[in-house]
Amino acid sequence: MGGAAGVANAGGSGGTRPCDIYAAAKTPCVAAHSTVRALYGAYSGPLYQLRRASDKQTKDVSVQGPGGFVDVSVQDAFCNGTTCTISILYDQSSNKNDLTKSPVAHWLTDGGTEANASKGKTTVGGHTAYGIYVTGYSDNVAYRNNATKGVAKNDEAEAMYMIVDGKRFSDQCCFDYGNAETSGNDEGNGTMEAVYFGSDITWGGKGDGNGPWVAGDLENGVFKSDKGGWQSQSIMVPGAKSIAAAFAVAMLKGPSGNRFTLKGGSAQSGGLTTMWDSVRPSPGYSPKKLQGAIILGTGGDGSNGGTGTFYEGAMTAGNPPDSVDDAVQANIVEAGYGH
Repeated sequence: MGGAAGVANAGGSGGTRPCDIYAAAKTPCVAAHSTVRALYGAYSGPLYQLRRASDKQTKDVSVQGPGGFVDVSVQDAFCNGTTCTISILYDQSSNKNDLTKSPVAHWLTDGGTEANASKGKTTVGGHTAYGIYVTGYSDNVAYRNNATKGVAKNDEAEAMYMIVDGKRFSDQCCFDYGNAETSGNDEGNGTMEAVYFGSDITWGGKGDGNGPWVAGDLENGVFKSDKGGWQSQSIMVPGAKSIAAAFAVAMLKGPSGNRFTLKGGSAQSGGLTTMWDSVRPSPGYSPKKLQGAIILGTGGDGSNGGTGTFYEGAMTAGNPPDSVDDAVQANIVEAGYGH
């Protein structure tokens, strides 16, 4: 899966994309979200929907062509003279697991809010793009889908990754992307499995350096290892390396059984570093008790302290081999974040 076939034409029209790589390994994407590019070489549809403040009208923003980058000229024209929010983040997979603002959850008593569409501005492959911009304890930006199709449940295997602004993060819970409870409440250990990016130590111990780190939000803990939970600041996890990158890749792999893997790296260069690849926390985290909701920018119970900017992410059915992780990482680098 590595080599040229995994990265060819990673940003232009057509070519191989992350979800093509996953599909070839028989671990297909069950959800694929991005504000910047197609995650399938053949995808030519919308990436997100805008809502205009002046008249509440909506408009889809699509890619420029099959497998291509976002066409931001649509956004610039539609939002000219007013402000817009991102009302839908479309799922590019056939499951149509679109994300809209979170309904009411435990810590989001009025539900989530939609992200300002003009924030998180960047370039990818020389094309202007925007992200999902979340500021903890401030804007309540949170996206959620509690009625998904194809997403792992109970102890089923899955994997996920997200690309984020490596310089925007917080030490609070929780800037997540992944699998969560359908109720919006804390349903207990092992009822969620989402990838986290930030510098939290309260819920999962301290990694090497000062962060940010990649962690797994498995509920009641943002775990960098098999140790953590509330007030776990004294736990040291030397394998959890800080990520010093303008754009960060955060990856979680959740096979069936008592194991999980965390990887991270730069979206601009190099490979992935394995931060953890061993047993799950205990008690209650194996077997998993997943419910299959998808969250972005928030915790499983609506925790709203996380800060970050999301650009793309995908979730799979099944746990891909390491060679596929490497091919996806190479494709991300080839896409040209920040160039």
